[in-house]
Amino acid sequence: MSHRELANRLMEMTVRLEGEQTRNSKLEARVRELERRLKENEEEFMKMKKAHEEQQTQRDPPMNRTRGKAILPEPLSEPSATTAQKIAKSPSTVGLINRAIQRHDFLQGLDPEQAARIIECMTMSERPRGETIISEGDAGNAMFILVEGELQVSKNGMPVRRLERGTLFGELAILYDCTRTATVQAITDVRLLCLSRSTFRTIRTIESQKRRELMISFLKSAKTLHHLSDAELSHVFDCMEEKYFSNGESIVIEGDEGNTFYVILRGRVQVTQKVEGVEKEIRVLQHGDHFGELALIRHIRRTATCTAVENVTCLILDGEIFSETIPLDHIELPESVDGFAQTILVERESSVPEVQAEPEVTRLQLSDFTAICFSDGEPVTLGIGAFARVELVTNGKQNYAMKKISKKFLKKMQQQRHIQSERKILEEVCCSFIIKMYAVFKDASHIYFLLEFCEGGELWSKLRENGRFDNMTAVFCCGCVLEALTYLHGHLIVYRDLKPENLLLDHRGYIKLADFGFACHLLRGERTYSFCGTPEYLAPEVLKNEGHDFSVDFWAMGILIFELLTGFPPFISTDPRKIYAKILEGSMTFPNCVSRSARSLISKLCKSRPGQRLGNRKNGILDIKRNTWFRDIDWSKLKQGQLVAPTARFVHRGAPYANFHRLLGDRAKGEEENAALDDHL
Repeated sequence: MSHRELANRLMEMTVRLEGEQTRNSKLEARVRELERRLKENEEEFMKMKKAHEEQQTQRDPPMNRTRGKAILPEPLSEPSATTAQKIAKSPSTVGLINRAIQRHDFLQGLDPEQAARIIECMTMSERPRGETIISEGDAGNAMFILVEGELQVSKNGMPVRRLERGTLFGELAILYDCTRTATVQAITDVRLLCLSRSTFRTIRTIESQKRRELMISFLKSAKTLHHLSDAELSHVFDCMEEKYFSNGESIVIEGDEGNTFYVILRGRVQVTQKVEGVEKEIRVLQHGDHFGELALIRHIRRTATCTAVENVTCLILDGEIFSETIPLDHIELPESVDGFAQTILVERESSVPEVQAEPEVTRLQLSDFTAICFSDGEPVTLGIGAFARVELVTNGKQNYAMKKISKKFLKKMQQQRHIQSERKILEEVCCSFIIKMYAVFKDASHIYFLLEFCEGGELWSKLRENGRFDNMTAVFCCGCVLEALTYLHGHLIVYRDLKPENLLLDHRGYIKLADFGFACHLLRGERTYSFCGTPEYLAPEVLKNEGHDFSVDFWAMGILIFELLTGFPPFISTDPRKIYAKILEGSMTFPNCVSRSARSLISKLCKSRPGQRLGNRKNGILDIKRNTWFRDIDWSKLKQGQLVAPTARFVHRGAPYANFHRLLGDRAKGEEENAALDDHL
């Protein structure tokens, strides 16, 4: 080939390459434009969906929920039990698992690190044709992904649908001990991936703890924050939100005013400055680096431009939220005292008056109490809980509620530690807005708590009878609850099961908090990882196993206000999976009966990020009490019991059990269940 031919060939290739580059640039621009349009369409779809849901809610409000079934906390497995289960998988299997996870609402939010660990720990099994994988009515403890073969789903013996490769099923069982709602049987020989609940919860807990510790170390490296205690930095982390930036997207622009602080979780960020009109690269930031910290304490103009070099995930913190969380004059604090300790002192000083227990009761024995019966001679049962029943008893002078707990059931359900915690807390607390415990008895088979009897009955029953409460009634009820939470949080106790079923009315109509089975002591800055509560009232961080603190009570307060005003909670469905998906989505639809001030308060209490919730900021519960929705309540008179309760009209006079619905056949049923349980054990 001559020199001229070679030159011509080179020229042709250069022109062709330039053409390819031009086409690629156009394609990239086209992709970006399509991504932008897709994002706009998704936003428009969500707006239309929300508007449709609001219209539906106004026309046809949801049916009242059934009595909430509590989810019992379970002990976590030892970390070594999960790390020993790592099993290598092919790239195609990893892809299949990832796709299956992403199709499920409450699993698709897994962090990449958590997803990777879960994939590592899933075990493979082969099942022959005809074998039953899960049976309707059985207790579930694992989820499955179908790798090969075909499965048949049936309910009540009738085929419902078939499952094919890549389908994930049984996922509710990895959250808590639930009953299987369908039977799944192998139509062909199948291969399944399996993940147990204990493994899932342990992985999420360990990874969440690691993430929190890592983020605290990142935040400490910021000069503005390095004087804060670990507890305060943990609280700052709870205020931060994840935000995603696509490749080439500007995160901050030089010269713009900013009030947001960024920590890079994933990806790289290019930092540039204009030097004599020319953009010059200063450096490239990556995982763990941060920028914009001065924006936390004052509005400033950005001194550089930060651009995503690839897809980037940042944790962001707004300066206004930071100032509401950590007082600026407290950024440098003595080691012995932090802002939270000061809050505790204030809460304790302003707490409700303490009520002394009746000393003569403690001298009585179990045999001194007899059951109060209906006119037909059947003993009155006030309620049946997760592992106890409460009966109405008397010592001849006064009526009491006797909580009867089966020792064998406690052992079977591994609830010994929680009943010990409940006893300790009830013995410790002394508040006029909290049920009193007078004594504890035991015999060979049961533990008995002698409790204050609230003759007004459950708030749950009153709400069901009335459909919903007017604003004044709801304000009073929630005011009583706030006083109880003020006392509990001031004594470092998180309640964790706030709902109408656990609120009782005394003879005046005042509300008292009852059932402390899920309550626990917790130091400020610490987290607990138990999965417990009632589905409609669970906070997002509980569902995600991220660890939770006192802020779960503020979330539940928002849900309670909504339910009292409407008759139903904001996140409701007959399918728990849909409830959890709605909670994680976090979008609420308010009926017309909810006032603007109530909507505002509920929205502030039900923030997805726990650190941003009203009540969890620097002024604590005082911020809630000062909210406009509570403007008509006299807190001093409420504490002293000097207000006329609007709920007094719900309290019927007559027999001691006049305000309690009779549980038909409950006595026989309960005894049969105990006998069956004893036989099983």
